[in-house]
Amino acid sequence: MGDPPAPRTAHVPARARCARVVVTGMGMVSPLGPDVARSFAAALAGRSAVRPAPGHLAAGLPGMLAAPAAIEPAGLLDAADAGLDRATQLALAAAAQALGEAGVESAPDDAERFGVFSGIGFGGACTLDAMYTRYVGHLLGDAAERRRATVMHPLTVPRLMANAAQGLVSMRYGLRGMGNTYCVACASSAVAAGEALRAIRDGYLDAAVVLGSEAMLTPGSLVAWNALRVLARADAADPAASCRPFDRRRSGFVLGEAGAALVLESETRARARGARELAELAGYGASSDAHHLTAPSVPGQVAAMRQALAHADLAPGDVGYLNAHGTATELGDLSEAQAIVDVFGPRGPAVSSTKAVHGHLIGAGGAVELILAIQALRTGRLPPGAHLEQPDPRCAGVDLIAGAARDAAGIHAVMSNSFAFGGSNACLVARRATTQALAADPP
Repeated sequence: MGDPPAPRTAHVPARARCARVVVTGMGMVSPLGPDVARSFAAALAGRSAVRPAPGHLAAGLPGMLAAPAAIEPAGLLDAADAGLDRATQLALAAAAQALGEAGVESAPDDAERFGVFSGIGFGGACTLDAMYTRYVGHLLGDAAERRRATVMHPLTVPRLMANAAQGLVSMRYGLRGMGNTYCVACASSAVAAGEALRAIRDGYLDAAVVLGSEAMLTPGSLVAWNALRVLARADAADPAASCRPFDRRRSGFVLGEAGAALVLESETRARARGARELAELAGYGASSDAHHLTAPSVPGQVAAMRQALAHADLAPGDVGYLNAHGTATELGDLSEAQAIVDVFGPRGPAVSSTKAVHGHLIGAGGAVELILAIQALRTGRLPPGAHLEQPDPRCAGVDLIAGAARDAAGIHAVMSNSFAFGGSNACLVARRATTQALAADPP
């Protein structure tokens, strides 16, 4: 008969579940500015970074728009980083800001319990586009050029990898804890933040860097997105005002690029080292629509929002501001508006979509929009829905912030929604840290 099988033992976290996870550092390179403060100031002012796409991007596609990063990320990095894909450069620049604000030194003593979680929608888009442009260009040349067509940089594949940013940040700062890269379209970095929150709260880690990045402003990407018929038409009077979430004149979104990063720590770790607590990342909800590859589903969005509230142990009335996914597509706006009403009731939290000014940042969107929501929580100033001049009456049950920023000094918690193609929904809730540091006035 032989010996009986050994009993299975469940994997147990190395440390007990922690009560709270706090944000101690944030960084951002976005279309709105080279850092968090200037990006948030632009969002508050409704100052749009949308502009006509340059000719080399929009060849054959007249009227294309784009929201490029406000500064070249390579200029913020070492010369050795010049060959990295642009999305990785954006992530590295944002990570340096966030870790610097958090006061995290390289190779901390607890490096094995400090992870890196990254989100990106389409890793290496710039590298891939340049590779095929070179390849095809040489194939169409003379005999000498054709012989060179297959000669590529030996690091092309590592530059293309979706997990390049996660790996490089881990190596650069000596962070050896668990971590992953999430490729979940528009929800990628929101999922990364939520999974990092769970890993710390459940005792698998004590700290993590969360990254979100995207750089797909390439001819190939624009052609592909244009084929979906979801991109905004250029406003003839003011191209910068072309993206109008929740407005009856909406025509779609504008692609942008960005990098964003947050440092998360257990409250115990943060307080032991005297770190400044910017906010508490309190709740995460995720769901799958099981409905359609590109069309949203109200029940799936409702499920994710309710999960996030339950995870944060908050009631709907506790949330004072919601940064909506708000893509300025008719189906997307109406579905999200209905989902918000289903969760919060009519006239629930104040709502705006900052995509109107920074564009749709795909994999970076969740992290960027979470940071902007946290800044709203810290300052008591809520960014408006820019260009929202004729609110769609079908969204009447939602308290949309139109025109100018709104003062809301007493808000206790904020939510950020990220809903992706493929039916993946991710919602994050942040609330005031018990020892919250006030944000400096934006410039």
